Amino acid sequence: MSDENDFDGKRVLVTGGTRGIGKAIVDRLNRGGGRVITSGRKQASNAGDGFVQADVSTREGIDELIKAVMKLFGGLDILVHNVGGTAAPGGGALALSDDDWQQALNMNLLAAVRLDRAFLPSMIEQGSGVIIHISSIQRTLPLYDSTLAYAAAKAALSNYSKGLAKEFSPRGIRVNSVAPGYTETDAAVGMVNEISERTGISRDAARQRIMDALGGIPLGRPNKPEEVAELVAFLASDRASSITGSEYVIDGGTIPTI
Repeated sequence: MSDENDFDGKRVLVTGGTRGIGKAIVDRLNRGGGRVITSGRKQASNAGDGFVQADVSTREGIDELIKAVMKLFGGLDILVHNVGGTAAPGGGALALSDDDWQQALNMNLLAAVRLDRAFLPSMIEQGSGVIIHISSIQRTLPLYDSTLAYAAAKAALSNYSKGLAKEFSPRGIRVNSVAPGYTETDAAVGMVNEISERTGISRDAARQRIMDALGGIPLGRPNKPEEVAELVAFLASDRASSITGSEYVIDGGTIPTI
């Protein structure tokens, strides 16, 4: 993978960048010369100086992060909204309360909306900027029994990204989204280990069980976080200067339709 200095001097914010895909994105943009700030709900020993503890699923957390970034940078060149997830219970649509839906929307949609709204004015003033939203293949492949609210919120994020690109691309701001499939983060490895220990099957068989639940992965393996990060880095760089309003799926061929 290339570590070209695509991001020399660029002011970058990556939300949720202390582990998994977010950490891989932070590492890649740092290697490319970017000045990177990241955020997380909990203090992280591996985050370095460019870390702001903030829960971006809340209005208060968003305000704290905006204040810290503006104090240090005065604006942004690249905003990567990586935060996402769900704490909603399984059991299908009828198991989800209003609070479950609101929490999913706050984390997976409204956090991005609020951050974009905060940093777009300075991007407009400088006549340039890149916004990348990390969506999910579940936006078109919802798992109704376990992650329905999350999937619906990610679908909304993809739709919102398209509209934002149409509005702001004429003003020099590129907006794209990336939709990863099953990615072997530390959390995903933990899930594999848990299934293996609980059922007595091998870790390879447990991983295969997860892939089968998604309908199979033609490539035969999950993504690596670094692979997703490399795609994000390309889209954030000037090498992708004509790409806006697009969504890139990286899922090893999981989604079976065009």
